[in-house]
Amino acid sequence: MIAALFPGQGSQEIGMGKALYGGSKAAREALERAEATLPGLLKLMWEGPEDELRLTANQQPALLAVGYAAFEAYLEAGGTPPSFAAGHSLGEWTAHVAAGTLSLEDGLRLVRKRGEYMQEAVPVGKGAMAAVLKVPAQAIQELTAGIEGVEVANYNSPEQTVISGTAEGVAQASERLKEHRARVVPLPVSAPFHSSLMRPARDRLHHDLFQVELREPRFPVFSNVLAQPEHRPGMIRELLLEQITHSVRWVEILQHLKAQGATRFLEFGSGRVLTGLVGRTLEGVEARSLTTPQEIAESLKLEA
Repeated sequence: MIAALFPGQGSQEIGMGKALYGGSKAAREALERAEATLPGLLKLMWEGPEDELRLTANQQPALLAVGYAAFEAYLEAGGTPPSFAAGHSLGEWTAHVAAGTLSLEDGLRLVRKRGEYMQEAVPVGKGAMAAVLKVPAQAIQELTAGIEGVEVANYNSPEQTVISGTAEGVAQASERLKEHRARVVPLPVSAPFHSSLMRPARDRLHHDLFQVELREPRFPVFSNVLAQPEHRPGMIRELLLEQITHSVRWVEILQHLKAQGATRFLEFGSGRVLTGLVGRTLEGVEARSLTTPQEIAESLKLEA
């Protein structure tokens, strides 16, 4: 069984999707639809500047567009439709576009607003995030309990957890974790994502998301909030909103995918972050990143 994975913020790069545009009719059509929806998006993806692409409001639609384009290129080339899909944070939106829950155009417009609202929720410099390595998630929860303004944002792998919150709270938690031999790496982000500080963004997106039609997905899409699939459009809408302030339960998602029979994990779009997390979390499965027509062709040889 195949699980389709879609990355979140941090996987963007200048030139993303250009090979797909030139090598796949389906990907080209998808990217042209994205450009028609958000004019200037392709030029930004292919030429930059990098600091503009890195802005949350640009990064999110760019990653959604290229993830969907890669997925469409894979299907056009004869790829086996996935049995399941999951996305990391923003990637959950891409998974729902791929599954037909949302149209590409609605998805792009919504994640552009999602990015704007998330950026505006907390003044620059007031929030922070940090990756904590080599310490189990349970220990991180115990060590940071009682520190005001810090929460677990991402459970990425058994030995990589991300904390988020106020700059003061994250700094205090980082010092305590270092005292217990954790490796703590501050993340170059502009806002404290997946924390309760993002509540203003969630509240603003509520209105926009309820103006858009959602359909039942063609294949199960795992929720970041539940770490389980949800097929009811009304519940999916609520979970996409709750996701903004909730932890990304990626370790559990991968474990549940394997438990349900997934043996091939294909990451669509840009970068190889999720492929790496699969390798650090699961044993006995295959993980591949599909960002170009060549990588798609190589993967299809293994499906034959």
